[in-house]
Amino acid sequence: MCDEDEFTFVLERMVANEAPRLFAIVQEYGDRVDARIAGWGVAFEDHAQIVSVERGLRMSVETPEDALRGFHFGSHVRARLVWFNPNAVTSAEDDAA
Repeated sequence: MCDEDEFTFVLERMVANEAPRLFAIVQEYGDRVDARIAGWGVAFEDHAQIVSVERGLRMSVETPEDALRGFHFGSHVRARLVWFNPNAVTSAEDDAA
């Protein structure tokens, strides 16, 4: 048996090693005219879960790419999978500029 600090360290490593990947389903209007985040997803080793930002739509799919077809509309709105990149977060200074 280990102490609390060691056990916390073990749990943190377990979570870091098994964490699912976060992604967004982005709807692109026209040819890069505009875009919006339509849903957020979590990719596990054997499936993905997606929740839309509107209408309460929830999906369970085998791969994140399988969710794209549910977010295409006509010929002018195409869905795109974008993996979360923590290095792309805008800083407060960038927002103020």
